[in-house]
Amino acid sequence: MDDDSVAGLADDLYDVIGLLRRRSRRLVGSPLPELGLSGAQLELVRVVRRNPGVTVAEAARVLGLAPNTVSTLVGQLLALGVLVRERDEQDRRVARLDLTAWARTALERWRDRRVQATASALSGLPSAERARLAAALPTIARIAADLPEPTDAGVREPDGLGPPPEQEAVMRP
Repeated sequence: MDDDSVAGLADDLYDVIGLLRRRSRRLVGSPLPELGLSGAQLELVRVVRRNPGVTVAEAARVLGLAPNTVSTLVGQLLALGVLVRERDEQDRRVARLDLTAWARTALERWRDRRVQATASALSGLPSAERARLAAALPTIARIAADLPEPTDAGVREPDGLGPPPEQEAVMRP
């Protein structure tokens, strides 16, 4: 497969994943709609839901974000009553994150609706197609894991293009 074909495949992958997420969101709505959470806040909430007791540093690694960015999101979600922060029993310097009871309940209900809708669509596929999709999931996960980490200076395009010159000065330390 040549470079253009690989680039086309990458573009198609994002298109399909985006379509799945948008259709799912339109069908079942968003979790905690009354709070109007941002995309970044929702991603952090999902990480905490899947990993109760996660630290800020661990969540930052999972999300591919700077720890200070995640700390800011944590502060916002604490203020909204979505997250709780508790000190680690063994190391009092470490804070562990979890969802509040009402946020966990709301997220689980939302997740159940989304999974049920997607499972219904999957059940309509021939078993061979479901098997191919299941077999592709580890590859998709490896692609995500192999994406490079963003740098502090901002992500640059492979051709050397970056932010416009007027923004570049703002990004410099």
